[in-house]
Amino acid sequence: MLMTLSGALGGYYFKKASSQRLGFHLSFLLPFFIGGILYFIGAVLNIIILKQLPYTIVFPLTSITYIWTLVLSYVLLKENITRKKIAGVLLILIGSIFLVW
Repeated sequence: MLMTLSGALGGYYFKKASSQRLGFHLSFLLPFFIGGILYFIGAVLNIIILKQLPYTIVFPLTSITYIWTLVLSYVLLKENITRKKIAGVLLILIGSIFLVW
């Protein structure tokens, strides 16, 4: 779970960096580096988890990142959540439950 949250937060910080002018200034570099560190943490956690569980379970469960992304985009970026997005998240949850059950 922490692996997928880290990946979603990394994407959020990359989104924040993308709203700034590209260059060597703090308003771009800080969110860029935070996003990179969070993605790196997610990747390391993924490797650790893959040592413990089968690839056929771990890799599909990374789709939980999309759920975090939906929540973060709603809370932090004030993006709209449509019925289609909710349906997609529900399908991801159902699929994840079937994988580990």
